[in-house]
Amino acid sequence: MTTHHIGMIVPSSNLTMETELPRMLRSRESVRPDDHFVFHSSRTRMRRVTPEQLRDMNAQTERAALELADARPDVVASACLVAIMAQGPGHHCAAEAEITAALRGQGSEAPVVSSAGALLSGIAALGARRVAVVTPYMKDLTAMVTGYLEDAGTEVVDALSLEVPDNLAVARLDPDALREHWRRLDLTGADAIVLSACVQMPSLSAIQYVEDASGLPVLSAATATVHRVLTELGLPTVVPDAGRLLSGAYPAPAAA
Repeated sequence: MTTHHIGMIVPSSNLTMETELPRMLRSRESVRPDDHFVFHSSRTRMRRVTPEQLRDMNAQTERAALELADARPDVVASACLVAIMAQGPGHHCAAEAEITAALRGQGSEAPVVSSAGALLSGIAALGARRVAVVTPYMKDLTAMVTGYLEDAGTEVVDALSLEVPDNLAVARLDPDALREHWRRLDLTGADAIVLSACVQMPSLSAIQYVEDASGLPVLSAATATVHRVLTELGLPTVVPDAGRLLSGAYPAPAAA
């Protein structure tokens, strides 16, 4: 058995990153028992999903990366999608580079992924050009997310904002409610559904259900992050009942 150490940079009020990612990788162990995963987190302070608090949280990234470097993880995943996307198109590249530089300065060679970059690469892996999106954000932040996706070449055909500004309240949203929320989307022309464009909004229990009901590939920021983590570890991207992206049939694009 090989043990893989996963480092995570997590907003202080995030209750979901350390729930859904381990749940998926534990589930993977049931079909791929030779791989075992352990998790190490460093937190950055953020309570409300506002542009000001997102900027303040981003300023803590280097400190969090330095703390993780001490644990010598095999891969590091940065969790907050909107904190990166709110900084402008393409910012995931700069954010990943900042974390990488901090790790390298401490002698860690771990690859770095962000939930923002992972969502883009997950959409690309599926070959989707047009998506419909559900977010927990206020409409102005949802517009930043859709603009970010469109700048990267993905058309957003429709977006649903649940308008929950408190990050703890986002974590307490019922994931099974997404089994109905997706029906409010106009899916005309959509190639895929992003059921949760936020690693804080729980969605895992609804992913496979909505995929089966809609007939479209369904992914989330969390499933896309796991897809990239497995890719960076050189492992098959297989997780049971977590949507088509994690069926093992869709490797991440080489230039993700």
